[in-house]
Amino acid sequence: MGDTAKDTLVRKDKSGDVVSGGNLVAKALKNEGVDTIFTLCGGHIIDIYDGCLDEGIRIIDVRHEQVAAHAADGYARQTGKLGCVVTTAGPGCTNAITGIATAFRSETPMIHIGGQGSLTQHKMGSLQDLPHVDIMSPITKFAAGVRSTDRIADMVSMAAREAYNGAPGPSYLEIPRDVLDRQIPLSEARIPAPGSYRASTKSIGDPKDIEKLADILVKAERPAILYGTQVWTARGHNEAINLVRQLNIPAYMNGSSRGMLPPGDPHYFNRTRSSAFGKADVIVIVGTPFDFRMGYGKRISSEATLVHIDMDYRTVGKNRDISLGLVGDPGAILQAVADAASGRTDNGAKKRQGWLDELRAEEVARTEKLMPLFMADQDPIHPYRLAWEINEFLTEDTIYIGDGGDVVTISAQAVQPRTPGHWMDPGALGSLGVGTGFALASKLAHPEKEVMCLYGDGSFGMTAFDMETANRFGAPYLAVIGNNSHMNQIRYGQIAKYGEQRGNIGNKLGDVPFSQFAQMLGGYGEEVRETAQIAPALRRAREEIAKTGKSAVVNVWIDPNEYAPGTKAQTMYK
Repeated sequence: MGDTAKDTLVRKDKSGDVVSGGNLVAKALKNEGVDTIFTLCGGHIIDIYDGCLDEGIRIIDVRHEQVAAHAADGYARQTGKLGCVVTTAGPGCTNAITGIATAFRSETPMIHIGGQGSLTQHKMGSLQDLPHVDIMSPITKFAAGVRSTDRIADMVSMAAREAYNGAPGPSYLEIPRDVLDRQIPLSEARIPAPGSYRASTKSIGDPKDIEKLADILVKAERPAILYGTQVWTARGHNEAINLVRQLNIPAYMNGSSRGMLPPGDPHYFNRTRSSAFGKADVIVIVGTPFDFRMGYGKRISSEATLVHIDMDYRTVGKNRDISLGLVGDPGAILQAVADAASGRTDNGAKKRQGWLDELRAEEVARTEKLMPLFMADQDPIHPYRLAWEINEFLTEDTIYIGDGGDVVTISAQAVQPRTPGHWMDPGALGSLGVGTGFALASKLAHPEKEVMCLYGDGSFGMTAFDMETANRFGAPYLAVIGNNSHMNQIRYGQIAKYGEQRGNIGNKLGDVPFSQFAQMLGGYGEEVRETAQIAPALRRAREEIAKTGKSAVVNVWIDPNEYAPGTKAQTMYK
């Protein structure tokens, strides 16, 4: 009898007579363009799954909520859509906090929907009850609870709208279980129509400032541009490329904008940023803040005309005085500047060629200086050699992910993605453990592409078990581990400060043959201890992934006593 009643209820749901809160969540998410949610099951949220099945939304269930949050972040980065993570109450929410905070500092648009005990049990000590909204408020752009079923879809749209307000970021929405499970007539629910409640975000700011910037760039003799993560997030990369081509300006990239220009492009520069910023007469910073990665703006010449473009008014000119600030969509602003400069750039562009040639010569010299490290043949393997071999292995269809401390910092010296969107890293929060979620999401978003993640052995141990999730959902990837059995970026500072005897405390890890982990999951694994075997091992792993459909692990044993220059200078703390 119970089954018959349930069947009747389902038929009523699908006929449109009545609808549950979980179905309203799914309808609202579909209206927002969400096609995939990342989740770990819990009794508070199962009605959302039922709704997602009805709406055709893919459900990816992982083994840890941190991975679910990182995957939602990664999916948003790769697709340009709103990312979505769904967690149960209490520990389900708190386990996701690192992933949400990572998205917050990385300015990724996503929505976190969390469960809560029933309103009828408010303040009674229900299972997994926590003040989720209070906890999530400091690391989201919007955090609220839903108090009635008829408002669920409306609140989802509100949270999504806030995620795109100014610079993107995550929103959090708590839905108590009785609000979620309750069924109401569909006619009573407010479900905003897709496309009918949004304003354009393609603002260019004050048109007079567009003209000012165009004039500045046309007259500049030694301009330089840095493109940050927002350029890719806003999908303004084509406009960004067009501007540097039209005005003949050297371009540097950081964060998710790496890969916008391929290696060998005449306007792509990556080793001379400090030198260029010291000599340039005009510097344009687009879509990245003056945070620790930029030395809080102190490393930029005080003599240069400094222009800052950002999607968030609060970021422009923060930590560093500027000559001109523009708030708006990076792509729209850069296109407007290019249009304003059109027809009066030819002479200036030709004059600037000498400036580009000067920087190119310096780029070549710096690369030649690094080549002995890139080609080092030693035992244990030099981490720079591993980075070089990875760069040589990449194709135009390889999405590269860095997850770790020193080994990933070193990889940035060598690894040069060939395509926009093909570089992913933890961003400004510096979170270890992002790699597995990012890899899973990237392969789900682009099943035709190869996905590679370079881990440190410390970061791999944090979230590696969700490699099984990737295999389960047909999203295999290649994990390369730079294994030095230490948390090495921290270890260097400890040794420098306290001496060798106390330098290994709290950062020494075990010597783990991680290749066996992949084998345990039915995939390919290989241990590499000689430089000559790195490239063949990577090729074998690629072939086995194609053959078996399972993820592969290449565990490369690297020298624990080699460090990145930034680690030695402790620049992350300065």
